[in-house]
Amino acid sequence: MMLHALRSELTRSRRPGVLGAWFGLTALFAVMIVVVIFQLSTDPAGAPAAGPGVAFPSVETLESARGIMAPLAAASSMFGIVALAFWAVLTAADHSTGLVRLLVAAQPRRWKLVVGKVGALALWTAAATTVAMLVDLLAAPVVGGTSDLDLTAWGTDTVAVVVGAWIDLFLALLVWGMIGLVLAVVTRSAAVAVSVGAGWVLVVESVLTAAFDGLRDWLPGSTISALAAGGNDVLSYGTALALGAAYVMVCLVITLVVFARRDITD
Repeated sequence: MMLHALRSELTRSRRPGVLGAWFGLTALFAVMIVVVIFQLSTDPAGAPAAGPGVAFPSVETLESARGIMAPLAAASSMFGIVALAFWAVLTAADHSTGLVRLLVAAQPRRWKLVVGKVGALALWTAAATTVAMLVDLLAAPVVGGTSDLDLTAWGTDTVAVVVGAWIDLFLALLVWGMIGLVLAVVTRSAAVAVSVGAGWVLVVESVLTAAFDGLRDWLPGSTISALAAGGNDVLSYGTALALGAAYVMVCLVITLVVFARRDITD
């Protein structure tokens, strides 16, 4: 049954070292981005232009009700690369250890194995999203309180703001994770999958955006950042959500086709 595949994946992926590293890096990046953003908010020169993996929020955004969660959206690509890496590691490990042969022998319907893995990794991604949210909620008021910003709007509609930010970040990380999954299944190498994913965000997408401005609306990094931010000046939330869903479906279909047709027994 499908539930058996999900339980199996959860059990095998519940490695303290791997999950500890994932959640630890997520927490570290959450603290770092909170500190950097609020330090830059008081810099007379203002925040620098958006760089690879980071889109700095404006002072107006930080002072709004959503400001307390703004650091999460700002660093969504950083969290995304971490999620991509661990999805890739936990997927490629089945091939590198030869475990995939036993799994296929025990469950000939390979699509169930894929769905079970996606479900398990999505649950761990939800946990990582919660870690980032909790760290932000603890660090932002402390660090923000030392700045000159007017944070009186914080606390307005807190539940809606926090829940909305959690959902947006989770959906963004889910897309990044699916990209890591498909790259790991196609290449059977976590190193290659992580290199391609990180290289795309840090180098390739920036080059393509600079050369072909019209591509900005369609590239994964840009659209997923818009999704994490709940929409931005470039893409509305609805468009970002639709594009994110399209990326997930494409990744899932490619993964299912490759995994189903590949000779695993060789």
